[in-house]
Amino acid sequence: MNQKKLYIDTVGCQMNVNDSERIVTMLQPLGYTQTQRRHEASLILFNTCTVRAGAEECLLQNIANLKNLKRKKPGTLIGVAGCVAQQMGTELLQKYPWVDLVFGTHNLHLVPEMVKDAEQGRRRAETDFLDSSERLDLFPPIEGRKRVSTFVTVMQGCDNFCSYCIVPYVRGREISRRFDEILHEVQGLADQGLREVVLLGQNVNSYGLKGEEQPPFAELVRAVAVVAGIDRVRFVTSHPKDMSDDLIACFTDLPKLCGGLHLPAQAGGNRILKAMNRGYSREHYLETIAKLRQARPGIKITGDMIVGFPGETEAEFEETLSLMEEVRYFDLFSFVYSPRPGTKAAELSDDLAKEVKLARLDRLQKLQAVHSRIHNEAYVGSTQQVLVEGLAKRHGQVSGRCDSGRIVNLAGSPTLIGKLVDVKILEGYANSLLGELL
Repeated sequence: MNQKKLYIDTVGCQMNVNDSERIVTMLQPLGYTQTQRRHEASLILFNTCTVRAGAEECLLQNIANLKNLKRKKPGTLIGVAGCVAQQMGTELLQKYPWVDLVFGTHNLHLVPEMVKDAEQGRRRAETDFLDSSERLDLFPPIEGRKRVSTFVTVMQGCDNFCSYCIVPYVRGREISRRFDEILHEVQGLADQGLREVVLLGQNVNSYGLKGEEQPPFAELVRAVAVVAGIDRVRFVTSHPKDMSDDLIACFTDLPKLCGGLHLPAQAGGNRILKAMNRGYSREHYLETIAKLRQARPGIKITGDMIVGFPGETEAEFEETLSLMEEVRYFDLFSFVYSPRPGTKAAELSDDLAKEVKLARLDRLQKLQAVHSRIHNEAYVGSTQQVLVEGLAKRHGQVSGRCDSGRIVNLAGSPTLIGKLVDVKILEGYANSLLGELL
């Protein structure tokens, strides 16, 4: 019997990456092993993102391009998962008759059953949202993890309803996993030799806020940090309005908590922040940054910015640039505003020319490139502790991350993988560092 091959194309947030890992585990009992070569696959899955229109358009084009493959290899199964699947549902089956299965963000537990049906020629779309009690029991484990660092989901969903964001509509309302189950998973990973965990959620620092069943997120971070065998703890993604003083204090109290934090501002001016329904002001955001830097001197802050939100004036764009100058982000993910169906912002008048939006994005990204380069060059000559995670792209090198999360490449053998090593930084590039083993 020929071995069945699974190819997954994952785009979007870290939650999608984590979900894809779970899918791989869940399909192993059906005889599927993962491949990185799409032409080998007997099952092709797209795990999708709909936060921006561009990602959705790219997905639909990829699906369209598979029509000929399906004609030549009719036994190949094609599936769509994630946020686009949640949003479009049965429409995908209707529009693309060569797609066999569609499952939304609450339906991972149905994947083995749906694949079995697809193998028998039965096409299905499952996009029902589940209530909280059902979802709590549906965090399937990820088996066979060989990495040094991995994500551990602690909460899912979002209750913030930022006016531009489709996530609450495709991921559902917030739910926090059981405290004891998270610690059990982390301990199991440590027993397997994992050295670093990244606590994961759409708004990870709102863990435990929506009820008395689970403790606050700061307490969870402290509990994970004392798990034997875990050397490093990170968490992503945080919302500025939920960055409590207790959580900030963790950066002082917990040496294992890494000195890098993703804290998206999205804009620099108060009128735009209010229109986005972000729930904080520019002043509050900068006060939070100041507290973090007092708690952990040298902490590296990364963020997100949206350019060209409806009604954004030149002066308001300049406020975003001035916020960047004050914060001096380590890295910044930046995008032109993308209207998403069903969101409040999509109803706003947007008469700003595309050319103006793109020009603003270019200015913003050039400024950030300067800031990132300054951060990276400041590492030169310093000694950093690097957790080696794998082979680098260049032959003879390995790659890992220092405490801030910056990638460090260095000459070394694969025997270094999984070890914390001291590295002298020799060069700072645009997105990485070059070092030598001490």
